[in-house]
Amino acid sequence: MAHQTILVLDFGSQFTQLIARRLRELSVYSEILPFNTPLDVIRARQPIGLILSGGPSSVHEDGAPRPAAGVLDLGLPTLGICYGMQLMTDMLGGTVGSAPHREFGHAYVQRATDDARLWRELPNELRVWASHGDFVAAAPSGFRVTATSANAPVAAMEAPDRGYYALLFHPEVAHTERGTEILRNFAFDICGCRGDWTTKTFIDESTARIREQVGDGRVVCALSGGVDSTVAATLLHRAIGEQLECIFVDNGLLRLNEASQVVERYKKLQLPVNFVDASEIFLSRLEGVTDPEQKRKIIGAAFIDVFEDEATKLGHFDFLAQGTLYPDVIESVSVRGPSATIKSHHNVGGLPERMRFTLVEPLRELFKDEVRAVGRDLGIDKEFLVRQPFPGPGLAVRLIGALTRDQLLLLQRADAIVADEVRKAGWYERLWQSFAVLLPVQSVGVMGDARTYEFTVAIRAVESLDGMTADWARLPHELLASISSRIVNEVKGINRVVYDISSKPPSTIEWE
Repeated sequence: MAHQTILVLDFGSQFTQLIARRLRELSVYSEILPFNTPLDVIRARQPIGLILSGGPSSVHEDGAPRPAAGVLDLGLPTLGICYGMQLMTDMLGGTVGSAPHREFGHAYVQRATDDARLWRELPNELRVWASHGDFVAAAPSGFRVTATSANAPVAAMEAPDRGYYALLFHPEVAHTERGTEILRNFAFDICGCRGDWTTKTFIDESTARIREQVGDGRVVCALSGGVDSTVAATLLHRAIGEQLECIFVDNGLLRLNEASQVVERYKKLQLPVNFVDASEIFLSRLEGVTDPEQKRKIIGAAFIDVFEDEATKLGHFDFLAQGTLYPDVIESVSVRGPSATIKSHHNVGGLPERMRFTLVEPLRELFKDEVRAVGRDLGIDKEFLVRQPFPGPGLAVRLIGALTRDQLLLLQRADAIVADEVRKAGWYERLWQSFAVLLPVQSVGVMGDARTYEFTVAIRAVESLDGMTADWARLPHELLASISSRIVNEVKGINRVVYDISSKPPSTIEWE
């Protein structure tokens, strides 16, 4: 079944993925494409609407991102957001200037007409989230101004007869009041969407796609114990049954007792899992390594070696299954030319090239929250679905500096206390992630009237919808006190606990 689709052209905003997620929450299928996607590719998707995202550039900069010529002549309802609005203005003959007062953060906008289509059934004033240094000084010919703000004479505009709509603020972020309703008005009232995309339809269609792609072939799937690979494997098993073999590799970098716990859970799911204890291989290769990117590469290479060896023992396979998600796919395509590598990604890399399998990626259309919803519909145990994200390289990137086995055990024990206390306090499912980080810092302490010189642990707890941005969690002081007291008293070798109050950006969630 071909779903009605709204395409989002990405001009580099940190919020671009949120646009697609908000639309999907409305049961409207949405895809994100690079800003310079050719017209024939856009037409081939047969979209019912188009959105131009925000971005950090000014339309007046040399090399500012611009879409393919003719994008605004496709005859599609088109919504420009922030930079997308400025771009639409510039391309259609309006005037974009430097704002007398830049707006970054909350602002108030007032509707300027009673019959603006985007503003249907919305109040006259909204508190919104702005992020712009330029503004629309004069709307293009044929547009009417539909909202203003104290610093922007054109905070929203539209030309309904030509299918053009634009906002200087971000309706996709949670900070904008009634933002989802604005997107609903665009999707349903303006584009004519039916809302025909749900996780139930995804499961049925994905099952059919897997069967068609795999045919009589065999599939091998790497399981991590996390949400993504578990849901992917369950979906594959539903589709092809005994043609699937799964491999779970214990790299020695998992949380305390996690390997045995995960294997038991997989038995309940009746998945065909082959367990491999390769901890000695990973830990020996990591000895003395301090650079985090080198750690990731060593772990990735070791995983390939172990996985390849085990797959060979199990016979011939035609396909490799991965739990790749839609954000992985998007982040692997640069929208602004060469981009800096923050961290190597564990799902979009060299494994398939070396092993010469055809990829099966049943979740590559989905965001994380959608994967959890699919998992619920597939009947997967809640313990898998509520599990907080865990980095592919495991605790190696939560142990700063060179990894030793003694320090790894300290971290595992401290991390287990964090998880236990957070769960008992009812915070586990409220948090995106919560964990301990072992620092290469020793400090003086006193225990039982004796001097100690031991390690420091940092506690990291963040709230987020999707991991793209995150804010440090305001955990109750009583919870932090309990965590600190238990770690210092129960984990010999740690005498100091600190709490990380950094948000993403500018920090990342993981320390390495």
